[in-house]
Amino acid sequence: MSPEKLRIAFIHPDLGIGGAERLVVDAAVGLQKLGHEVDIYTSHHDPKHCFDETRDGTLRVHHVAPPIPRSYKGKFHILFSHARQLHLTTHLLRPSAPKYDVYLVDQLSTCVPFLRAMAKTRIVFYCHFPDKLLADGAYVEGRIQRKGGLLKKIYRFPMDWLEEITTKQADTILANSKFTARIFKAHFSSITYEPEVVYPGINLAAYEVDGVDMQAPDVQEVSSDRLTLLSLNRFEKKKNAALAIEAFALLRKKTGSAKLRDVRLVIAGGYDPRLEDNMMTLVGLIDRAKVNSLSFSIVQPSGSHVKIPPVEQTSGTPDVLFLLNFTTAQRSALLSAPSTLALLYTPENEHFGIGPVEAMVCGLPVLACNSGGPTESVVDQPAEDRTGWLRPPQPEVWAEALLEVVGLTEKDRAALAERARRRAKEHFGMDAMARGLETALKDAASLGPVSVTHLLLVLWAVLAVLVALVLRLF
Repeated sequence: MSPEKLRIAFIHPDLGIGGAERLVVDAAVGLQKLGHEVDIYTSHHDPKHCFDETRDGTLRVHHVAPPIPRSYKGKFHILFSHARQLHLTTHLLRPSAPKYDVYLVDQLSTCVPFLRAMAKTRIVFYCHFPDKLLADGAYVEGRIQRKGGLLKKIYRFPMDWLEEITTKQADTILANSKFTARIFKAHFSSITYEPEVVYPGINLAAYEVDGVDMQAPDVQEVSSDRLTLLSLNRFEKKKNAALAIEAFALLRKKTGSAKLRDVRLVIAGGYDPRLEDNMMTLVGLIDRAKVNSLSFSIVQPSGSHVKIPPVEQTSGTPDVLFLLNFTTAQRSALLSAPSTLALLYTPENEHFGIGPVEAMVCGLPVLACNSGGPTESVVDQPAEDRTGWLRPPQPEVWAEALLEVVGLTEKDRAALAERARRRAKEHFGMDAMARGLETALKDAASLGPVSVTHLLLVLWAVLAVLVALVLRLF
């Protein structure tokens, strides 16, 4: 039998600001509240670009900085990700390293067979979405649409094989949604079972505006009495925030009243200038605003001085506010403000998407794409159960939905807010997630000693692939 209280180690590659990182943080906090001992190990953690719980002492974070870059001339990201995680793994396997009852690994599975065999510890792997369906391409209607030619396919083949064979070594595999579980089962043919679903949960108390200092300079900088549409996502092209700008511009043209024509759009999210995708996405969104004759400005919290594009911004009250690396207080203030009309959740085929749940916790209507995880969190029909709108990612369609959103009566808006809060609490609270993870972790820990004989060939194969690729690269 596994002990009632577990020693648990989380392994996450980059503890920045994003949905996967939010899940890891909330899961760790939830398990701590259940009485378990939790540590988080990561290859990157910047105190200026992270969630509060990872820097204020709430969680024990072990940052093991690798001597390995994130990429080589902007390429080979996944190869270097494998190498960086193997470096982290050697830290966990050193003789003086702490011992754990079970590891919880997410995003990258490279370490799984090594920790299982050499640390003789059971592993639970949490799948946000298979990397093979994300790498430089898009997952559309059951197919991988990948950019690049033959060389790209040759490069990706061993990477995809490595992902599948190492994931398979986990004792338990979990997924963040039924959508992800189905995709996982369809594209990892050697893994014969469908992962169990444990929905991401959030700390409901963290979204209460009562504890937010509304007079704080950072909060004042983003607060406004103007009606507001809000988008929360990392500044990545695949998040498709351009849809929000296009739909917003169309809404402005459709609305007849001066009050609604004065509505603003806030696009907030994690921004890392080290990542070309982040930088180019922000530049592209600025260009979209200009094309639609929308004024804009860029803000970031005090103490954060990330490099931003050299563009001429609007002073005063812009139509579009780009908020980089928002604080917890800024997020709570924006989600809970009486002037905020809705959350625009723009990614298509999103694996789960924590954004809609964050909005529902605050009683905020959600407009999301009618695909992927949001179809499991947001209720569109029947109307009497509605917590939001699910629509195809087309600006004209979204603008029509936004007309419905802004046209809600106070009575209808209050009823929707109550339904949204109730659904978020019942299905996506941190307690529900923590209990689901606790069950999986205890079940894995109770499996007993790890048999390592059948893993030796896998370990050597992993090493051979990585060494061959690195030698070929250099």
